Amino acid sequence: MPELPEVETVRRGLAEVMEGRRIERIEVRRHDLRIPVPDDFNERLQGRTLEKMGRRAKYLVGEFDDGTILLAHLGMSGRMIIETPDNMTEKSASNIPGDFAHDPGNHAKHEHIVFHVGNGTVIRFSDPRRFGLMTLTDRENFADHKLIRHLGPEPTGEDFTGPVLAARLQGKRTPIKAALLDQRVVAGVGNIYACEALFAAGLSPLRQAATVQGRRADRLAMAVRDVLADAIAAGGSSLRDHVAPTGELGYFQHSFKVYGRTGEPCPGCDCGQSVQRIVQSGRSTFYCTKRQR
Repeated sequence: MPELPEVETVRRGLAEVMEGRRIERIEVRRHDLRIPVPDDFNERLQGRTLEKMGRRAKYLVGEFDDGTILLAHLGMSGRMIIETPDNMTEKSASNIPGDFAHDPGNHAKHEHIVFHVGNGTVIRFSDPRRFGLMTLTDRENFADHKLIRHLGPEPTGEDFTGPVLAARLQGKRTPIKAALLDQRVVAGVGNIYACEALFAAGLSPLRQAATVQGRRADRLAMAVRDVLADAIAAGGSSLRDHVAPTGELGYFQHSFKVYGRTGEPCPGCDCGQSVQRIVQSGRSTFYCTKRQR
């Protein structure tokens, strides 16, 4: 599933071509996504101008001129593909990674919603597995929407500090890795970046979350911010399905310290240990048993 850096990369690509522009036409080719596309989807968005393309956790948040808000989630395999008048003839599936790399038409035949923007740009939402979604709310009800109201603080920016994280972890008996994946504790951190941040902070993924207080919480909050910032700068990680709307792959996977590196020497450390893999709550965790305590 795309994590926060991948979604932020998509947001930036969409903002560049959609903000300040009118939605001329929408094609809803399939309504039965993870939750049904609203029956009045076209009626509410066609003719409206997108004022801002934002993000909350792993959700794309489109704010329109009449107060309508589009909430979108990419699910496991969703992609937003941008076609401008200049690149219409250059569309290629050669950059599609993972399961769909050998089937160039796979994403095209799973295009569920297509937006036609006033400047001739077309944005295609494709999702072969249909775990993604698009739904509508408004500014007044956004914070209380059932998909949003439970989310914890955003982990990017200076507002996400050690004391903020420590307060969310207080009393939690779960392992710290599981706590970082809990969207109620912190919004948007997924499996890859939880592993990388815990390594950077020198904390074992098995450590009880409630014990991450004081300096430990300071180190972890900074590590989460730094890892996410580096990943966003790299366009995210392309392991299976993530591709930027322009068709470019992310390349942060080349900077992984521990994720997917089972048996390799612990990087940047003379501890003599190799990266270990364990399974926590059905998810792979990668870490150094000596460096991370």
